[in-house]
Amino acid sequence: MAGRSQKSKAAKLRFRSRSEHTLDAKGRLNIPSRFREVLREAYSDKLIVTNWQKSLKAYPAVEWKRVEDKLLDQARSIPGFGDFVRYVISGVSECPLDRQGRILLPPSLRAEFGLGKEVVLNGMLDHFEIWDKGAWADETRRTRDKFKDFEEGLSSLGIL
Repeated sequence: MAGRSQKSKAAKLRFRSRSEHTLDAKGRLNIPSRFREVLREAYSDKLIVTNWQKSLKAYPAVEWKRVEDKLLDQARSIPGFGDFVRYVISGVSECPLDRQGRILLPPSLRAEFGLGKEVVLNGMLDHFEIWDKGAWADETRRTRDKFKDFEEGLSSLGIL
């Protein structure tokens, strides 16, 4: 029953919105209170952070386990997918929140995406992304410029 209750809470509490943050000299990142609330209410204080295409992805541990389970169960049947799995799994780092609500981003992950002092956290419902501020601005412009390309998908979802 506890698993069902947690799943129900997670369905209601999502990582939404974006915010700008500053990494301290040690590479610690303050997690916004609205994201900490989602973690506290629906998950735990442990995040799994890994490299992705253009940013870091931060998953609650239980959500990350679902990703890993899919990779174990299904990814082996996709030709050439081992390279993707190797890349993503090689970057995995457990990042528990400290008492001040911060996580320590390992230097290797910060270097992978040139994360400087200024970063953007972007909610993605079941996880959130950590972007270099300049890279986020570029990505936002690129996505906005091709917004019309999403109309067919939005329509098929019944959103348009």
